[in-house]
Amino acid sequence: MNFNLYKDSILLTILKIWTFFLIVFASTNSYAQSDRARTNIGLVYPLSSNGTQAPRDTNSFSLNLIAGVSAAERGVSLAGFSNIVHHDTRGLQVAGFSNHIGGNAGGTMFAGFLNTYGSGNSVAVAGFANIARSSSGAQIAGFLNKGGNVSSLQIAGFLNIASNVKGVQIAGFMNVAKKVKGSQIGFINIADSAGTQVGIINIAKNGEKGISATIDENQTTILAFRSGGKTLYGIIGIGYNFNNKREKYAYEAGIGAHVLKIQSFRLNAELVGGGLESLKGEENYSKSSFRLIPAFRITPSIEIFGGPSINYINTDTEEGRKLTKKYISSWTRNNGRDLYGFYFGYNAGIQVLF
Repeated sequence: MNFNLYKDSILLTILKIWTFFLIVFASTNSYAQSDRARTNIGLVYPLSSNGTQAPRDTNSFSLNLIAGVSAAERGVSLAGFSNIVHHDTRGLQVAGFSNHIGGNAGGTMFAGFLNTYGSGNSVAVAGFANIARSSSGAQIAGFLNKGGNVSSLQIAGFLNIASNVKGVQIAGFMNVAKKVKGSQIGFINIADSAGTQVGIINIAKNGEKGISATIDENQTTILAFRSGGKTLYGIIGIGYNFNNKREKYAYEAGIGAHVLKIQSFRLNAELVGGGLESLKGEENYSKSSFRLIPAFRITPSIEIFGGPSINYINTDTEEGRKLTKKYISSWTRNNGRDLYGFYFGYNAGIQVLF
């Protein structure tokens, strides 16, 4: 069998079926009143049952092989590439690439790449981005959500942007807003004023920020930036180990909480991960710590702190082994090359608040 002839036959059959639907629905709609919702079947504007009238029609159902255009949609809209609606929608809009709604998107939108709309009170899901002037519904995107005034939920793989947020922003990297009455969850959270920020770097005018210098049981010193709100804060820092000759460059990141506050005294709990690097090889020393740290504010902007920690380490270097003498529990793998262990330590330092 000739494959090309077989393929051409299938394509011709599909085209005949699609032409039949166009003729049937065009003849049906030709008797429709202009003020009632129509059914639109097409290939791409104006090759559809609504023809050149399509931009002025309101549809109860739309199916376009490539792209459709309408004034409004009141049901289901399906397009292989794009749905373009000048005014409002209700129901479901699904497009292989993009949905573009000029007014209020009252239904649910799914797009392989992009959803753009004036306002929305339902759910918008896009492979890349959702962009709206305001959104009282949910925005879920692989990369970016831009929602104006958001009163529900934004979830993005990389970035969320909003003016005022009364719901939750969750991003793989950064959340940006002006006024947040809900929560921001991401690596970096930025707001003029914020409710709850959960991240490593949290910037808000009504939040607390500080630069600290610390030392631990291994003689690792860290210069860190702590930032957050009334309860939760983030930690990120770099430093130097004075015991080692190779793995001497230090880093850490984590989250903390003010679990108790009494005037100038605070009790902080921190969960931090970090390690030591030589920057020249594949040696590994990683460390995870839980710290319980009393802190005393000796002036309005200076705080001293120090307390015990329980630590878990993983190392495959001689320098890493020598840093700790006593373990609560330890074990080895790979014929003794990799060492794992739990031990008690401490962390102490001073912090300048601003």
